Amino acid sequence: MEKISNNDKSQVLIDALPYIQKYNNKILVIKYGGNAMTNKELKDAVMTDIVLLSLVGVKVVLVHGGGPEISDMLKKLNIESRFVNGLRYTDDATVDVVKMVLSGKVNKELVQLLAQHKGSAVGLCGIDGEMLMAEKKKTDDGQDLGWVGEITKVNTKPITDALANGNIPVIATVATDAEGNTYNINADTAAARIAAELGAENLILMTDIAGLLRDKDDPSTLIPEVNVSEVPFLKMQGIISGGMIPKIDCCVEAVRRGVSKTVIIDGRVPHSILIEILSNEGIGTQFV
Repeated sequence: MEKISNNDKSQVLIDALPYIQKYNNKILVIKYGGNAMTNKELKDAVMTDIVLLSLVGVKVVLVHGGGPEISDMLKKLNIESRFVNGLRYTDDATVDVVKMVLSGKVNKELVQLLAQHKGSAVGLCGIDGEMLMAEKKKTDDGQDLGWVGEITKVNTKPITDALANGNIPVIATVATDAEGNTYNINADTAAARIAAELGAENLILMTDIAGLLRDKDDPSTLIPEVNVSEVPFLKMQGIISGGMIPKIDCCVEAVRRGVSKTVIIDGRVPHSILIEILSNEGIGTQFV
C-alpha cells in the first residue's frame, strides 16, 4: 500500500470538515446487518467508522439484526426455520432463541467489539425501558407469523440517556407488549421507526448490494438518488422488487416521518459508512 503524504492527509481532513460540522451533535442511525456483520475485516471497518464518528461529535445509534446467527442456533437446537413471505415464522421456541441470540450473544459481542476499538458502547434491547412496544403482525393476506411484531410505540428515553452519557447505544430488535409477550421485530423496520422518533439526520441501511440498481445484474446502473414520490412508479416498473421492497418501504417511511435522508449502502465496501457521511458523492442510493 502506498504511503499517503502529510499534505494529502491534511487535505482529506479539510475536505471532511464541512461534513463533520454538518453532523456534529446530530443523530445518525445505522442498521447493521448482512455481510458486514459476518466478515471479520468488514466488521472491524464498521466498528472503526462508528468510533471515529462518535469521537468527532456524531451521535451514532447502532441497530442490528442477526438472522444467520439465529438460524445457526435453531439448527443446533433442531428447531426448524420457516419463512412466510420473507419473514421468519416465530413460534414460542423460536422467540426464545431470537431473544437469547440477539440480546444476549450478538448485542454483547458488538458492545465488546466497539470497546476493543476504544468506543464506549451500551447494549440495549427493545424490551429495556419498554423502548419498543409491539403487537402481532399479520401478512397482507392475513397469514399468522407467530411472535413477529409490528411496532406500536417507541420510547426513546433509554436511547437518548445513553447518548447523553457519551455512549453508543447498540440496539437488539426484540419488543414487548403490555402483557409481557416478546416479539421478533424486523431490524430494518425497527431502525426506521427509531430514526424517525429520534429525529435523526440520517438513517443508513447496510446491505449486501450496491444500492438500488436499474438493472439488478449491472452495478453500473446504480440510482444515486430517489425521491420518495417516485417509489410506486419504480415498483410498477419492477426496478424495486423482491427483498428490496421492504427495505425501501422502510426508507420511505423514515423520510415521511421526518428523517432528513435515508441511504441504502453496500456493507461489503470497507468504510462505506465514512464514504457516505464524509463525502459529497456518498455511496449507494439515497431517499429524500
